[in-house]
Amino acid sequence: MTLLAHDRYCDEIVHQVGLLRGVMTSGADLAATVPTCPDWSLEELLRHMGGALRWVELLVRTRAEEEIPEERVPLGGGPEAWGDAAALDAWLAETGRMLVATLREAGPDAKVWAWAGIPSAGFWARRMTHELTVHRADAMLAAGLPYEVAPDVAADAIDEWLQIVEFVQRTAPHDAARELRGPGRSIHLHATDTGPGINAEWVVELTEDVLVWRRGHEKATVALRGPLTAVLLAFYRRLPLDSAEVEVLGDRDLLEFWLERATFG
Repeated sequence: MTLLAHDRYCDEIVHQVGLLRGVMTSGADLAATVPTCPDWSLEELLRHMGGALRWVELLVRTRAEEEIPEERVPLGGGPEAWGDAAALDAWLAETGRMLVATLREAGPDAKVWAWAGIPSAGFWARRMTHELTVHRADAMLAAGLPYEVAPDVAADAIDEWLQIVEFVQRTAPHDAARELRGPGRSIHLHATDTGPGINAEWVVELTEDVLVWRRGHEKATVALRGPLTAVLLAFYRRLPLDSAEVEVLGDRDLLEFWLERATFG
């Protein structure tokens, strides 16, 4: 599969940060619990997201050769005062500008430490695009606002997640994801609202070794169908499988088993 262009990721980070800031200008309660991340309030979610962006900005700007502790990130925790929407908004705006400027200056091939075997600035541009994609969904749900994402970004988010699960299975055999191994089981994701230009269908085969996945339309043990955004959210456990927006055909227990063990973010 083809990744999106580096500039596309940078543009999407700008767009996503702007939408995330819009949650605050909507008058949302910063103290509200995030339904999909119940250990966090909306403000804690926004601070987490901004902190992650600042951490990556520091990694890329310094061309880090090893992981940088989060406590070393300047203003990584956000504004000193809690409950101040204006200060939080300004911090997020500055954070987004800093990260995108650094990513554009570095270019996709700059060598930077990363945890998934792809030590480059390009890895981080993609990772932060999809970190924003998913956590913005959390924020919108907490604020009761509608959520949309561009089809190419949604499809790439599913690609990236499958690649990361495959990486974890190869490098951390004692991780909970090892329970996904076993022959004769497969998952089909089918977006029903995209044209051939996106090819938003996936087949995930569970094997004795690691998962094998590809884009395509094939019969599987279980299928998850619906609009692409809904499939993305359900696959990230941001939308329940019994939602009217998606349809599960076949072995629902297998899909639930997968989601319990392979979801991150």
